[in-house]
Amino acid sequence: MIQEHHPLAKDFPECRDKIHALKTSSAHFARLEREYEDLDKAIVRLETGIEHGSSAELEQKKLLRVTLKDELYAMLKA
Repeated sequence: MIQEHHPLAKDFPECRDKIHALKTSSAHFARLEREYEDLDKAIVRLETGIEHGSSAELEQKKLLRVTLKDELYAMLKA
């Protein structure tokens, strides 16, 4: 199974312009977005076997990714 990255712009294409605007105007948003992207890439590396980790570690990372995505989406919709 091919694992894909989930960048915000792909998951929320209607918010592409606002994502860019917030990344340049809000240090907090930019930091959270970077953290989200790094975490998403780490999850894909674990799922594809490029890196090794426990199932618990993978699930913890996935839960954190969802939490970050929810927070970023709330900022986009504010």
